[in-house]
Amino acid sequence: MKYISTRGQVEPITLKDAVMMGLANDGGLLVPQSIPDVSSRLDDWRKLGYAEIAFEVIRLFATDIPDGDLRELISGTYGDAKIFNPSPAPVTAVGDMFFLELWHGPTMSFKDIALQLLGRFFERILSASGGEKRLNILGATSGDTGSAAICGVRGRGGIDIFMMHPAGRISEIQHRQMTTVPDANVHNIAIEGSFDDCQQIMKSLAGDLQFKRACSLGAVNSVNFARVMAQIVYYFSGSFEVRKTTGAESVRVCVPTGNFGDILAGWYAMKMGAPISKLILATNENDILSRFFNTGEYSIGQVHQTPAPAMDIQVASNFERYLYYRTGCDCSALCDMMKELADTGALRVELDRDGVVDPDIEAGSANREDIFAAIRECYERYGYLIDPHTACGLAVANSPAHAGEEPTLCISTAHPAKFPDAILAATGRDVAHHPAIDALKDLPTRCEVLPNDTGAVRDFILRTVG
Repeated sequence: MKYISTRGQVEPITLKDAVMMGLANDGGLLVPQSIPDVSSRLDDWRKLGYAEIAFEVIRLFATDIPDGDLRELISGTYGDAKIFNPSPAPVTAVGDMFFLELWHGPTMSFKDIALQLLGRFFERILSASGGEKRLNILGATSGDTGSAAICGVRGRGGIDIFMMHPAGRISEIQHRQMTTVPDANVHNIAIEGSFDDCQQIMKSLAGDLQFKRACSLGAVNSVNFARVMAQIVYYFSGSFEVRKTTGAESVRVCVPTGNFGDILAGWYAMKMGAPISKLILATNENDILSRFFNTGEYSIGQVHQTPAPAMDIQVASNFERYLYYRTGCDCSALCDMMKELADTGALRVELDRDGVVDPDIEAGSANREDIFAAIRECYERYGYLIDPHTACGLAVANSPAHAGEEPTLCISTAHPAKFPDAILAATGRDVAHHPAIDALKDLPTRCEVLPNDTGAVRDFILRTVG
């Protein structure tokens, strides 16, 4: 399998090169040249454990990595109970809903599932160079990516990580999970702006090829295709688990969505043949994506702060990959669409004859009251606590517009203890705790506050790495 850019100006490269390149050198996003069809293998895959499914899925995208090495990387990530306990992606039935719990990793977020593996990929590729290569990772986070990425690479040789977050716009626990890490290769940056500002700085610096090469700049955000690749796995494992319980041939999957990376992984899984009949995209009041899938118009507005901060996004970086496929993999048409978006802040696509953007994707949004009501009802009725992002998905999945006969699997993205204020506001009870999170309260923190300015971040990186 080789990888090409959505904008057509990068020669086909291997997965290893794609992992190290991160954002494509022409400013686009790297995608596989083809999407494998595995529909004939599903009966065999249903019998496998998570690590085995991961190997079967990832080997299709990582053909430049020998099977023995790949098995070692995957089993060392997903087969270690010290990393994921009890497993990376267990399914829990709550009433008539199924939750795919993706928060059993070290930072209690679904981002761990991809970033624990990506950290190992980085280290393996760098060690193979005999110490000749280094990597300076620049990332942007709206909350959970930062701590998961830092956890994935902290202390690893040949790597420094610079993680930007919007100052004052992530939860205190998310802030502490990043800034209490003492390793010398970890550098936290609070940007005086929004997450979209952080993401724009990251893309601007990654697009400066002279700077990117001089500083060996890499990416851990979902602009790095390896992130999306690793997330495809749990759509297969989750749908298999629901089938075991219900006997249903296929499932509907509801995905709380901010940067479009997680639902894009689900879309890839559908195209590969996973038994998923529909993806339900759920946004909070930052509803740019739900508006797009309901109207065909993608128009950037103001960022609203909500109880689900990881979804407080207007510019979804992975959306370009979806648009690339939407154009029939026409790089020229995609470039025209991205220019229109850059020039006007909006773009449109034509609806199909049934008046929808994509028959595979339904979309809806949930406001603050909807999110709190979903948390409260789930807890009071079933004694099951969910975080506000998962609650956003649940609220949309349970709305009459998205009712369906097939079972629904709701992606549960984070442990509720990461958002105690939202849980307290929803339930009136101080019930969102976890020992690892409570232990962060008194630890010292390290963080550099910088203005919303690309040059300031560039200078900080240069001062740090020399």
